[in-house]
Amino acid sequence: MSTLPSDDAEPGAAPATANNKTETVTGSEPDTAKSTQEEAKVEVVKPTELQAAAPAEAPLPTTTADEATKPEPAPAQDTQALPTTSQLSPLAQLWKAAEGHDHFEIWGVPLSDPERHIPTQVVFQKFLNANDGDVEKAKAQLLRTLDWRQKTQPLQLVRKMFSKAKFDGLGYVTTYTAGDEPAVDEPEQKEVFTWNLYGTVKSLDETFGSLQEFMEWRVALMELGLIELNIGGAIKPITSEYDPYQMTQVHDYKGISFLRQTDVAKAASKETITVMSDNYPELLKEKFFVNIPAIMGFLYGVMKLFVSKKTLKKFHPMSSGTNLAKEFVNTKVDGLGDKLPAEYGGKGADLKSLGKAPIVQ
Repeated sequence: MSTLPSDDAEPGAAPATANNKTETVTGSEPDTAKSTQEEAKVEVVKPTELQAAAPAEAPLPTTTADEATKPEPAPAQDTQALPTTSQLSPLAQLWKAAEGHDHFEIWGVPLSDPERHIPTQVVFQKFLNANDGDVEKAKAQLLRTLDWRQKTQPLQLVRKMFSKAKFDGLGYVTTYTAGDEPAVDEPEQKEVFTWNLYGTVKSLDETFGSLQEFMEWRVALMELGLIELNIGGAIKPITSEYDPYQMTQVHDYKGISFLRQTDVAKAASKETITVMSDNYPELLKEKFFVNIPAIMGFLYGVMKLFVSKKTLKKFHPMSSGTNLAKEFVNTKVDGLGDKLPAEYGGKGADLKSLGKAPIVQ
């Protein structure tokens, strides 16, 4: 059976395996309280329309790492009046941890005081939700994500050129809205999909042979989806129960032979799960595995051993991709199923003409 990068654990919850165990960071009261800092003034820019057809039309992230600078320190105050870390709210504790990091951006959002900046509140709350409200675990995962983004520079990967022979047609991002333009105060009126079409892979060894190259392409696809979500333009805070800033993922295995296995494909699958679960928590709304043969049914049972119950509920294996459109009835985007491509049971344009993708040449 072929093992392909299925992102099984991404990105709906904190890592579930021992290898991805979250390190606990224990907060302690400082000897002297630090002075507060003024809120960073952030200009929220609505993402521009992305076109992946040519390098000149590459999408530009709303924020670069260089633009997300730390706020200037405020004048000295009476430190006796400042709360200790244990007295801060969970969101404030995450902000305090993030303030001490050199990288000041996550998912295109320049981080600021979550009490005053809703996009930052959305980001931090997702880390809390992924860790069931455990502040120390959420803080540790947040800091690891900041480390990873500082090293990887995902926003720059959106502009990178990838091999057409290896990645053309492998993945797309599509956005469907209620009407031509969804209301800015109704994020539920927009549905973002990421599509992974593994049946288009011509050579497993070529596409997955360079693990770093494949992961850069996969991260670029995820960042394109985040640009479409536009968390940087959020005006509604989220909670543990309410979060409209999530994506639907579709993995299409049409044409794949499940009797083949390669070490490079297995390595790519493992790395994808690790990177996505660690650095993109609570961004998965639903995940559909379509056009899978009956022999793959046993894999669903195997997943239960490695994926949290919370995430597993979002997984939907389907033997036929043409039934996918029937799954979207509880959405504020009227007729969402009809908007999908015909090969998935809809009446909309095909992915190649409608979707956005990392740049290839």
